[in-house]
Parts: sequence; C-alpha cells; structure tokens
Amino acid sequence: MGVKFAREYEDIIAELTGALEQVEDCYTFFDMEAQDWAGLEPEERKECLRTLADDVFYGLGTEPEMELGQGILSYEADKHIVTVAYPNAVTRIVRLI
Repeated sequence: MGVKFAREYEDIIAELTGALEQVEDCYTFFDMEAQDWAGLEPEERKECLRTLADDVFYGLGTEPEMELGQGILSYEADKHIVTVAYPNAVTRIVRLI
C-alpha cells in the first residue's frame, strides 16, 4: 500500500523525528539499554532517530499501527496523517499533505 504524501519528504521526516524524540524508551527499537542510549552524543541520538523515522514511515505503509517504546504510531490514510501517541501526554500529529 505505502504511505501517500504530498509534503516534502524531508519536512515530514524532520517533524516525525521530533515526535519520536518524545517517545519514552524509543531506543529499544535499536536493542539498546537506557545507559547505552544515554551514552550517545546528542547528535548521534538525533541521527538514530532520523533513521528510525525513515524506517517507521515506510513500515506504516504495510503495518498502519505499530508500537515503539512506550508510544503508538498510526497511519490514518483517510486523514493523511501519522499520529504519535504517548502515554499520559498529548498525541503528536504529522501531516502528510
């Protein structure tokens, strides 16, 4: 199926990366422990999250909902959005058009 989008891909990924930064335990995707993640330089963490955003974006095209750390990501094709839901926090919305 694939995720359909009309915005610039880089803008979507930048926004999605920012949303993923707020997901608690997102480093578990990389099979890392909390101390390993904390040991990375901020720029290294940002690059990992950028790669994760790419993976998530394409993964949502085949699996419209996925868990990541303590968050849930969803692709709502009819609304042209990706949502990043955090427990006990506001849901972030990334618009695709």
